[in-house]
Parts: sequence; C-alpha cells; structure tokens
Amino acid sequence: MRRADRLFLIIHALRGRRTALQARSLAQTLGVSLRTVYRDVADLQLSGVPIEGEAGVGYVLRKGSDIPPLMFTASELEALVVGSRFVRAFAGTRLAESAQSALLKIEAVLPPELRERSARTRIFAPVWRDQYRDDFAALIDRLHAAIVDNQVLQLAYRDENGHASTREVEPLCLSFWGGKWTLGAWCRLRGDFRNFRPDRIDACAATQETFAETAGRDLAAYLQAVGVGKLDLG
Repeated sequence: MRRADRLFLIIHALRGRRTALQARSLAQTLGVSLRTVYRDVADLQLSGVPIEGEAGVGYVLRKGSDIPPLMFTASELEALVVGSRFVRAFAGTRLAESAQSALLKIEAVLPPELRERSARTRIFAPVWRDQYRDDFAALIDRLHAAIVDNQVLQLAYRDENGHASTREVEPLCLSFWGGKWTLGAWCRLRGDFRNFRPDRIDACAATQETFAETAGRDLAAYLQAVGVGKLDLG
C-alpha cells in the first residue's frame, strides 16, 4: 500500500469516532507495524490534521474539528463512475489503476444511499484484453510517462498511406477522440507540430535526452496551432 493511501485511510478510520482508536488496531487493519502507525500519525499531526492521543492510549480527531466527507450529488457521482470506467477501458494501465483507486477512496466516504447509486449506474465501458490491447495500453503508459518527464522519443511511424519513417519528437500531450488517441508533439524531422496516432507507431523508444518547452514549440503554441479555441478540452 502506498503511504499516501495509508494516510488517507488513517484519517477515514478516525472520522466520526467518539472513542479513541488503538494504534494496534490501525496497524492490523493497514497491515503495517506499530512503529509505522506512530510515524504516520505524527506526520499527519505535523501537517495540521487535528489528531489527539498518543501511543498506548489511542487516537481521535479533536472534538469539533472533524473533517467532513466529500459530498456529491447523485449525478456528479454517476459522472465520476462513468469517467472511471472509460479510463479503465481506453487509457493506459497506470491511469486505469489510478482511476479505480480514486473511485474506491471516494466511495469509502459516501453515505450508503449514494454508494448504492454508484453501483446501479448503467453506463458501461466494457474492458477486455488481448495481446494487442495489452501492448497498446503499455504504449499509452510510455507516451504518458515521456510527456510528464519531458523525454525525447524516437518513433518508427507509418502514416495513413502506410509510408514508414523514423521521427524524433518532443511529446506534449495525449488526446482521446472517442475511438482513437493522438500524440501531440514537436517533430524535429519536420520542424513543426505534428499529431501521431499511437496505433500507427510500430516502435517507441525513449532517448537519453530531455527537452525544455520553449516559446513557439511548447504546449501553448501547439494548442494554438491545432485551433484549441474551437475545442473544449475540459
């Protein structure tokens, strides 16, 4: 379990309690040592979370300072559930797992009636996997990581006519068009912005080079070049 998830669950476990929660009980629930619980609680206290108590006594949230749960309308919750399902179906593995984890955290603090509503949502994005889809999800993950880390990529690419070329690109963003993805990038071969379809990338390798976005060839310039004013990017 990631530390961030563990801290979230500690706060959730303390929310609304009238009696102190023993550190040993937290440790058993989280599957960690007592020392880890003591350290996590101390870090939460230092960051301003109003936890009172001490080792051997237990912990509670300070009276009158309970942290309120997230509140959503039924329609807002449905939108989150449907969005999570679409990410699981069409994005890379990394984002899919993160979307599912985020949804579980949200549902953990929902009142029962809204939690039941989320389970009854009838808009689906079925997930099925074969070797091609697994490979494509891994490619989306690599492209996403390169965007985050400003890594220069070398692509073996085929255009719509099947003509092959090798491109060195500075990846800027990924866009999903309801069926197809595109990678927006600065293409060093063409000296201009280009959109690349991941399903036409035969090979993708991260070079040892990183790039710094500069005026005229950064994300803002790309969005202007592709007419972002005509698009709703959310």
